[in-house]
Amino acid sequence: MFTGEFKHAVDAKNRLSIPSKFREKLGDSFYITKGLDHCLFVFSMEEWSIFEEKLKELPLSNKNARAFARSFFAGATECELDKQGRILLPQTLRTHANIEKDVYVNGAGSRIEIWDATTWESYNDFMTANMDDLAEDMEALGIRF
Repeated sequence: MFTGEFKHAVDAKNRLSIPSKFREKLGDSFYITKGLDHCLFVFSMEEWSIFEEKLKELPLSNKNARAFARSFFAGATECELDKQGRILLPQTLRTHANIEKDVYVNGAGSRIEIWDATTWESYNDFMTANMDDLAEDMEALGIRF
């Protein structure tokens, strides 16, 4: 499970250091793709396989299902860490997440999320201000506190 929040910066060559806490769990290679809410999703190979199977099960006859799967597959890139624990962020993924320099690399359970720092800070402020409403919505999904 990936947990924690780490602030990093993308260097001049568009490389991003992955927190050491996450590197072992990711393994030698992993996938990064367009995520929801204008962030990037990073999956270990094991988690990518699970996610990929779920996407492949979506009905091709459903327009929204096709678009959803297409977005994740088209944006996906297999990555490997360099010797310094960095990855190269492709331009298409940086554009999707509005990433220029400062980012947050956050654990999100089965995946890692990479956020533009300003976007994450705004989103985090929103979540904090609306936590009671979010908790009520989770109860409808079976999450009780």
